[in-house]
Amino acid sequence: MTDELQRLRGARVLVAGAGISGRATIRPLLDLGARVTVTDRNPEALARSAELGAETVELDTLLDTAALDDAASMRDYALVVTSPGFPPDAPLLSRAAGAAVPIWGDIELSWRIDQAELYGPARRWLVVTGTNGKTTTTMMLHAILESAGISSVACGNIGLPVLDALRRDDRRADVLAVELSSFQLHWAPSVRPAAGVILNIAEDHLDWHGGIENYIDAKLGALTGAVGILGLDDPIAGGLRERSRSVLTVGFTLGYPDAGQLGISGDVLVDRAFADSAVLASVTDVTPAGPAGLSDALAAAALARAIDVPEAAVHDGLRRHQVGPHRAAPVGTVDGVDYIDDSKATNPHAARSSLLARDAVVWIAGGLLKGARVDDLVVDVASRLTGAVLLGRDAGSIADALARHAPGIPVVLVDTRDDGEMSSQDSGLEPGSELGQDGGATPELRRVSARGAGGPEAMRIAVREAAALAAPGDAVLLAPAAASLDMFVDYAQRGRSFAAAVDELRGGGTTR
Repeated sequence: MTDELQRLRGARVLVAGAGISGRATIRPLLDLGARVTVTDRNPEALARSAELGAETVELDTLLDTAALDDAASMRDYALVVTSPGFPPDAPLLSRAAGAAVPIWGDIELSWRIDQAELYGPARRWLVVTGTNGKTTTTMMLHAILESAGISSVACGNIGLPVLDALRRDDRRADVLAVELSSFQLHWAPSVRPAAGVILNIAEDHLDWHGGIENYIDAKLGALTGAVGILGLDDPIAGGLRERSRSVLTVGFTLGYPDAGQLGISGDVLVDRAFADSAVLASVTDVTPAGPAGLSDALAAAALARAIDVPEAAVHDGLRRHQVGPHRAAPVGTVDGVDYIDDSKATNPHAARSSLLARDAVVWIAGGLLKGARVDDLVVDVASRLTGAVLLGRDAGSIADALARHAPGIPVVLVDTRDDGEMSSQDSGLEPGSELGQDGGATPELRRVSARGAGGPEAMRIAVREAAALAAPGDAVLLAPAAASLDMFVDYAQRGRSFAAAVDELRGGGTTR
């Protein structure tokens, strides 16, 4: 046991956040002999934490306690373990930092516990990060590892906390396929994976990180172990080789690979990084098809090859992999119009791939842009758009971009404000105006009142409006380019609401 973990025996540890990742820390901390207190604003989540053996305190009560106004009082805690949602400037963490109390993320705790072999011999970590494609790549990697006969589990940001994966007693995993967000990497400076990949980098979570450079710095936490892998076709990720701290850094490309790269030759995926020229799979073996799917497949293959997985297992794993829900998934065809659910496209970079995969698209978009800009996206896809239906807090910012770069496209703004108006601060549009903030002409903009409607009802209205704009041969594509939490529980609920609204259309049209 390391000295840092030994010091937790009998010590007080504060867990910030009682969600899935926060609750996953409770039992391991108790196993270490710590006295655990969990804080959150959600009373139901706190109750579930108490059932696991933790003391609990409501976050606002903790922050408002007069005795805690002095940062020195935080020294009652030997450690703060934070959930990924807490940014560095969160008041609780600022207070802990001011008191020189160590702050670990749940991934940092997971790594230290695994290296200390609290739950058996340490595992090999294969880390996947990037703005887009993380989950698909992680699941492809897991399928490849299973095909190789390696006991593995997909965990991390994908849904199963790493600590839960370490503690499971039904089946030990010797290799962890770990999806990590920039939040998790920010709070996990000690992680040194057997191999790690940065798929791509685009503007996302800039409000949390305070700018693109801090976001990049967090992502670079994946390139700290034996092998680092970069998506060379991405202009930012592809330029990070000199900043990699990995012993060996390789890359992947959709073009023919140079030595030290994986890529595509004709209709096959080829490895020239871990072999002279090994054929790994056929392009037709990869699902989803298209550039994004092939990039993810190359990244997964590179991670597997970094730990000597044979070519045959890469081929079998990629062939077996199936696309998860809400990732460019067809949900039906009504009156000759295809309806596609890509609710997982929670930023402009992710939405771009789906939009470019179709020739004629009615685009359903909007939500929380998290500081990202959509102008470049609209420029790239304007020629594909036959209409747009926008909803959510930052819908007006997308309407502004459409006004600037696709001024002839009909746009419907689904307005869910209780007063029937979206504020200029939240929407980017003056109430009742047909102009964006900077004067771009939007002659086709039309507002539809959904006053007071919740997310599912607003989505039903949006799908109905999109259907009215679409012609046979078009696709109605939910690719929001934004997060869902302003109107939905998560992107999955947003996708399910879209599919349910499409089902309603089937009463008035033919489907296949």
